[in-house]
Amino acid sequence: MLTVGRINKLFGVEGGVNITLYPTFPDNFRTTEPLFVEIDKLAVPLFCASFERRGQTGAIVQFDDIDTPRRAEELLGRELMIADADEESADDEFYMEDLIGFSVAIGDTRGELTDYIDSEANPLFEVTIGSRTHLIPAVEEFIAHIDFEARDIRFVLPEGLLDL
Repeated sequence: MLTVGRINKLFGVEGGVNITLYPTFPDNFRTTEPLFVEIDKLAVPLFCASFERRGQTGAIVQFDDIDTPRRAEELLGRELMIADADEESADDEFYMEDLIGFSVAIGDTRGELTDYIDSEANPLFEVTIGSRTHLIPAVEEFIAHIDFEARDIRFVLPEGLLDL
């Protein structure tokens, strides 16, 4: 989460609030995306019924479901956050262990990735081709393509690495 503002004071009689926008507040903010506040160590989403900028560092906001000053008072002093784009891209990350069970293609040869051996010095994939087990260094340079939907991985290995 990226901290982008702070709720300062009440505005009006319908639960509106005045907020200070930090320099991290996105210029392209859309009210269809929620702002978050932390309550009891949980990120609680707040959707904007209205959002009106006041200069570079201020805004008047009316949140959905916050319709009285008393309810809005609970938000005073809380920092506003948005989902960080970098965190969202982290959804594309995976663990090497997730590849166990994938079909393997090395040229025209097919097999199965049966294990991942985690070692700081030399992490390895265990690949079974036919009745033989082979160890392949688990390095990005040897992975040509991973298809998570088809559960398939294609390797491009240096000549002589495997004696097929």
